[in-house]
Amino acid sequence: MSTNNGLKSLTDGLNDAQAEAVRTLSGPMLVLAGAGTGKTRVVTFRIANLIRHGTAPDRILAVTFTNKAAGEMQERVGELIGTGKRRRKNEPAPPKPTVSTFHAHCVRILRRHAKALGYPAKFSIYDRSDQETLARGILRELRLPGTALSPGDMLNIIGGWKNQSIKPDQAAYVASTDKEHFAASGYRRYQNGLRACGAMDFDDLLLNTETLFDEHEAIRDEEAAKFDHVLVDEYQDTNGSQYRITKHLSSKHRNLCVVGDDDQSIYAWRGADVTHILNFSKDWPDAKVVCLENNYRSTAEILTLANRLIEFNTTRHDKTLIPSRPAGKRPKIDQHKDEITEAKSVVARISHLIDNEHVQPRDIAILFRTNEQPRLFETELRKAKVPYVMLGAQSFFDRKEVRDLLSYLKWIEQPNDEVALLRVINTPPRGLGNKTVQTLIAKAVDRGVPVWDVMTDSTATSELPAAARAGIESLASIAKDVQLRAKNESLTAAMETLLVRTAYADELTRLYDKPEERESRMASIGELTNAVGAYQDGDGERDLTGFLGEILLSGKDMGSEKDKLAKQNAVWLLTLHAAKGLEFPVVFMVGMEDGLIPHSRSVKSGNEEDIAEERRLCYVGITRAQEDLTMSLALTRRKWGKPRPTTPSRFLYEIVGKAENPNKYRKKKPGRTLGR
Repeated sequence: MSTNNGLKSLTDGLNDAQAEAVRTLSGPMLVLAGAGTGKTRVVTFRIANLIRHGTAPDRILAVTFTNKAAGEMQERVGELIGTGKRRRKNEPAPPKPTVSTFHAHCVRILRRHAKALGYPAKFSIYDRSDQETLARGILRELRLPGTALSPGDMLNIIGGWKNQSIKPDQAAYVASTDKEHFAASGYRRYQNGLRACGAMDFDDLLLNTETLFDEHEAIRDEEAAKFDHVLVDEYQDTNGSQYRITKHLSSKHRNLCVVGDDDQSIYAWRGADVTHILNFSKDWPDAKVVCLENNYRSTAEILTLANRLIEFNTTRHDKTLIPSRPAGKRPKIDQHKDEITEAKSVVARISHLIDNEHVQPRDIAILFRTNEQPRLFETELRKAKVPYVMLGAQSFFDRKEVRDLLSYLKWIEQPNDEVALLRVINTPPRGLGNKTVQTLIAKAVDRGVPVWDVMTDSTATSELPAAARAGIESLASIAKDVQLRAKNESLTAAMETLLVRTAYADELTRLYDKPEERESRMASIGELTNAVGAYQDGDGERDLTGFLGEILLSGKDMGSEKDKLAKQNAVWLLTLHAAKGLEFPVVFMVGMEDGLIPHSRSVKSGNEEDIAEERRLCYVGITRAQEDLTMSLALTRRKWGKPRPTTPSRFLYEIVGKAENPNKYRKKKPGRTLGR
């Protein structure tokens, strides 16, 4: 096999621990990668080294948690092994590793085997809005009292159960609160509704893959046999299903490399289980453990605080971040009389940095624990005319025009997808008003068939008004034309046909008077069309099912937020959770008070692990700072209109050495897991 000449010096420039991880080519391995220690480089170089030593590229599976991370990893590996070069037209793509998110890889598996679980191969994937539409209908059927359970509450509870691999027939036994019992009564209906529409939600992608592997040994073995090596990034963020899927895919060849940091496990609220990384050596007794402790991001002074804080967690892998940069500026802890003074002071400091020390606004971040905190900072930033951006703006995929067009494509590909059909059935208006739609739904329920089956049955629609029948014919004609152009020409041509046949631009003119609003929405349609074109230009078979799967899975990354915000020269406002994976020269951590961090829920729970997770969250915030860190608190904060005294965060006492560390006298050993 020919390889890139640069591979002969693959470990040049790596430190000893990084080089050891890259050179280890077989068996289970845990790479404990502390914040800022260059883990992405280790993962990509190790993949390249496996290929250099004879592993076929397409026999390697690397899994991570975001499409952005997967894309960057694939690009870096391509550069290292020489597959990232531009090819001539019609030149076959060279084999390359499968680099994917968990969800995307599960979609590929389910496309091949969904029929074994009773789903169509071209199943739809429901996003949050689709789920809420379905849940709303189920709650109406259940006729629950008042506001006993909202669609969002129901989905959150069901999602939590799915993350624990709890199925509808088990839900009633684990439910404890009234809301959970109500959700349990709707869980089976919700799953039946999804199945009737030929759809899965995001949590189903994992749970159904796990079920597939558990119930169909031959399929499990077939999927596991596709790869000789499995690598999992951010292993501390895996939930139960991801953990078990990983074991299924790795148990025979045992070439499993997981990379992560238990000290940065901050997603328990969405199912992540830190014990997976803590117990890796118990699951794989012959595993090698490599600790990456050399930090290349932050100054020594900042790392001193981070190390001192995280050592208060009693259950963790024993490791210490070692600075590669000079001592730097000493971090500050500022106290203010109230939250208004805190906001004014922070913004005044930011203005000084920008005006007098020539710091770029994009190099400054204000980090907070809760979504309610940034209001005062926004007010002061506006007064000071300091540009800022805030994570949490409307998602690209929440825009009406994008949802409409994606619903058209989903329905055209999967006619039984009633959530998609009912969204576009009269958008733009085509004579199928609410009364007609209710008539069609009633007939479908009565017959026990999908709504589209009723709409295409002339005996069922003969009594409808002429305008409604014409509207149904128009819909059928649009679907046929789009399918033909997708099959015979390209997905881009199909998208153009959809826009023309629906006259969607005219619909925007009808709905929005302001030219700038119309232009903004047309720009969103343009971005969606660009996404179709980019998908069309990719390798392998390109079809509408694949596009919809990819676009819906990448919805949290595309058109959004972190990439776009990074291009703006503006101060960042973001939560500590959202800050993970980012770094800034200057960081302000605000609201350092008990009740905010650690959050009041964690304080009230009395659960040591809840406080430990909050401590890890604080640690993540500290390690975002490269050069300048300021932590601040307000001595009083208004609640229900009245100023109330606050208590400084217990983490501040730990950071400055004014709290007794329960782990102080524990004997430390490299790679040892404390408290286990």
